This record gives sequence, C-alpha cells and structure tokens, in this order.
Amino acid sequence: MTGSVSSHTWIVAAVYLAAGVIVALSLRGLLTRLQRKAERTRWRGGDIVVAFLRLVAPWCLGVGCAWAAVLALPLRSTYRYDLDHALLAVIVVVVSLGSAKVAGAAVRAGATSHAGTSGSATIFVSITRVIVWTIGGLVLLDSLGVAITPLLTALGVGGLAVALALQDTLSNLFAGVHILASRKVQPGDFIQLDNGMQGYVEDTNWRNTIIRQLPNNILVVPNATVASSIVTNYHLPEHEISVTVPCSVSYDSDLDHVERVTVEVGEEVMQEVNGAIPEHGPTVRYNAFGGSSISFNVGLRAADISAQALITHEFIKRLHARYQKEGISNSSPAETIVYTGSEEPATVRPVAEHATARPVPERW
Repeated sequence: MTGSVSSHTWIVAAVYLAAGVIVALSLRGLLTRLQRKAERTRWRGGDIVVAFLRLVAPWCLGVGCAWAAVLALPLRSTYRYDLDHALLAVIVVVVSLGSAKVAGAAVRAGATSHAGTSGSATIFVSITRVIVWTIGGLVLLDSLGVAITPLLTALGVGGLAVALALQDTLSNLFAGVHILASRKVQPGDFIQLDNGMQGYVEDTNWRNTIIRQLPNNILVVPNATVASSIVTNYHLPEHEISVTVPCSVSYDSDLDHVERVTVEVGEEVMQEVNGAIPEHGPTVRYNAFGGSSISFNVGLRAADISAQALITHEFIKRLHARYQKEGISNSSPAETIVYTGSEEPATVRPVAEHATARPVPERW
C-alpha cells in the first residue's frame, strides 16, 4: 500500500464487501423463487434465462463490489494490476460456466422438443459445452496476458497426432452426430439391429448408444456399430404396428364360419385389451393348403410394439376357447392307413383327425 490507510478507508472497503455479499445472497434467493415459478410455465426459455441469471448475476455483483473495495484502497500499481486480473478471471470463469450450462440446457430442450420424446441426445449437449468452455478458456488466457495465437498454432499441429491416436473415439463421435442428424434414430424409438439386438433408445452420447431392452436390461452399443448396421425402427413412420397371428383349421371346417368367428374374436380383443387399436377391423386371409389343415393369418393392430405380445396372447386364448365352443377343429397332422388286401400294396391317406385311425385289415 502507498502509505498508511485511514480507518475510514478500511470501513468503506468493508462496507463494499459486506454489501456485495448481502446483495448477492438476496439476489440469489430472489432468482431461486423466480426459477421455481418459471418451471411451472410451458415456455422452456424462461427456465434457461433465469437459471443463467441465478448462476452469473450474484457472482458478478459480488465481484463488482469486491472490485469497488479494491479501488477504495490505496494499493500499489502492481498489486492493483494483479487483483484486477484475478477478479476479471473470476468473472470470465463464472460467465463461461453459466454460458456452458445455459447453452447445454437450450440444446437439450431443442433436441427434446424436436424429437418429441422425453430423452435427450447428450452428444449435442456435450459438444456445445466443450465449445463454450474452450472459448471461455481462450478469453481467460487472453485476459491474463497470455498470447493465444502460438497456443492455437500448437493445438492445430498437435490435433493431427491426437486424431490419429483417437481414431475409434472420433469415429464413434461423428457416427453419433450422423445418427442424430439423420433423424432416423431418436431417443425413445424402438429399434432392432441386424444382429438381433433390440430395445428402446435411451440416449446417444459421444461414444455409445444406450438401448433399454424389454426385460429392462441396458445395451451399450458403439455409435459406429449402430451407424453401420441395418436398423429397423418400429416407431417410424408411426408407433402403430401390425400384429400378424398365424392360424390353421381342418379341411372339414366351414371357412366362411371360421372367418366370421375369427373376426368376432379379433374385434373383441381390439376393444378390450390394453394397447390395441379399437378402430382397427381384424382381417382374415387364407394363404395355403397344408398337409392336414388350411392355414391363414389374422391381422390385428397394436398402438406400440410393447403391446404386441399381450395382444397375441389374449387373441390365442380367446380364439381357442371360441373354436372349442363352435366345434371348429384346428387339427394336428394325422394319417389313416388302409389295407386293401394281401396282394395289393397298402396306401397311406392324410386326414384331418386328432388321432391316427387304423381300420382292421380285411381277412380272406
């Protein structure tokens, strides 16, 4: 310090510091209440703006009061220079952290609303935060008097060596960006890869795609594997899917009666089972003559692939009970052996019976 400092000067500096702490805490409490109210509104932008102010404004106000206290003290130029740069560095760090948080929240909100799902693509959030942190770090170094031009040149040269060493990581990173940018696979979609792995996409980060299977297991698949696979998305172009149930009836059945009964059972399932589409009319399509029966497919409709198993289960149960009530036989393979005589070869004739019939051979 330049000479002795009067008590009045110390009191002024202390008042600045105390006022900064009190006002910063009060402002943070006020913004916390405002954030709670903003969370109850539909506009997500209000949450983001208030969150940014809640993080940055109290710190900036406190640093500003500390700066005023420093200016009130008769410090040497070297000390004042160091304190000025230190306080400036604090402001740059706080603003960078707040900007990274707000930018990540904005990207997350945009991706969520655009995809129409409750999940979030953290790969875009991570990339956005890294960019903001990098810019903040460069500004911080520049404010501290560090020349950033040679640093950028060194980073450009060293970046090539890093890229060669992290080929797999970078391939997964760009594959994840490609997956989300193509909008063919989004968080919340139910997909199946060509290797048989299937489930709901929980998230796509900078390295992996997280898939939750129906038994509630988690699959961690590299983004490059997903990008290079043949992917079946059961949520595109819509969530509704067709449920095809193969059936068969014996040759003795009245096909018109079978179709009428099957459609009635299908309509009952569509109206009463959770996950079915009540507006969908079941269809029956005969397609082949089998060895002991006529086969056909029944077309139902599910609101989501997760309801497919329950709809099939209920339909088979109710159709079997209704066939028994109507006397309709969906027989298993059987054959009848007929002996025509000792000098003639025996013939084998397939029939639609539940058990093998064996007539008594003729005797001479």
